[in-house]
Amino acid sequence: MASHPLIVAPPASLRKPLRVPNKLLLGPGPANLSSRVILAGTHQVIGPLQDEMYKIMDDIKDGIRYAFQTQNTLTLALSGSGHTAMEVSVLNLVEPGESVLVGVNGIWGERIVDMAERIGAKVHQMVKVPGEYYTLQEVEKGLTQHKPVVFFLTHGESSTGILQPLDGYGDLCHRHDCLLVVDSVASLGGAPIYMDKQGIDVLYSGSQKVLNSPPGISLISFSEKARSKIFNRKTKPLSFVLDMKLLANYWGCDNNPRVYHHTIPIISLFALRESLALLADEGLEKSWKKHQEATEYLHRELQKLGLQLFVKEPKARLPTVTTVAVPQGYNWKNITTYLWKKHDIEIVGGLGPSAGLVLRIGLLGCNATKASVDRVILALKDALRHCPKSKL
Repeated sequence: MASHPLIVAPPASLRKPLRVPNKLLLGPGPANLSSRVILAGTHQVIGPLQDEMYKIMDDIKDGIRYAFQTQNTLTLALSGSGHTAMEVSVLNLVEPGESVLVGVNGIWGERIVDMAERIGAKVHQMVKVPGEYYTLQEVEKGLTQHKPVVFFLTHGESSTGILQPLDGYGDLCHRHDCLLVVDSVASLGGAPIYMDKQGIDVLYSGSQKVLNSPPGISLISFSEKARSKIFNRKTKPLSFVLDMKLLANYWGCDNNPRVYHHTIPIISLFALRESLALLADEGLEKSWKKHQEATEYLHRELQKLGLQLFVKEPKARLPTVTTVAVPQGYNWKNITTYLWKKHDIEIVGGLGPSAGLVLRIGLLGCNATKASVDRVILALKDALRHCPKSKL
């Protein structure tokens, strides 16, 4: 029997059925789920310490190695979105007082700066105007001046639509005794990336973009140099939950018997396993080509409407997320709301340094098609005719 009377009644809202709209998600993520991934989410849950679950976790590690093009042993998925992988990188690689260099040309660089400052690192920023990328000469100057233990770059900066070149940056960092950390949350599967060949020491991504999986899982891999830095720390990482030594064991990456760490999101991992299987079935090169062709078609159609692409240099445009300058006289929110309510399409406004400046259109995974482009272009034509003009 209860010892106290209840003071909160059962919510009337929960007596109603769950209602979720069916929309075409053409923002920077999450993207629509494929039917195979949806089906994976209908399986019954199993225990996280069963051999069958370990096999699924091992399948996921194999899929990540393929997607990343790496042979790293320390490769796994994390319980948490791309921010989790970002924080795992900082917490485990950097100790208080160590120097960190960050390329800041969008919101993701800004956030890694915040995370590194919170753990007491000496953080140095290389700040670019949104829509620009970093050259090898600029990076070498920063490495020489600040002597960091870690240098951070965003491969696909989804807030500004920039694709950062990666060839040569790993070798450059290693000549300066520095680890290269790369964020590929918005680019993995949509733009070429070769972790081992490009000398990337830590690469991470997310489940909800090109992989067309539910949000809440991130993917990460560490080179042997990065692994050595983690396993030879002088101090423990500030977080137990994000301690890579413990997570490495749980995911079977250290050749020791696995020990329970936390209850992983079982159903989401089922879905991720199938997403990685779909990418393997399609093939990376075919996926890269599909995204490039769909996005080039989108760019041509946008320009026919008189809209201006935010990133001026064609080779620097991210193939998965296109940034479009908000047309003069329009409020970006009116346009995105119109598409959502009238055409069942999601596109979004800018984020961080691009807030108020751009519209962002994502072609991610199964949404990277000519049909998706045609549909959003027709919707934008309609929005430009009917949305009221107003000052931003």
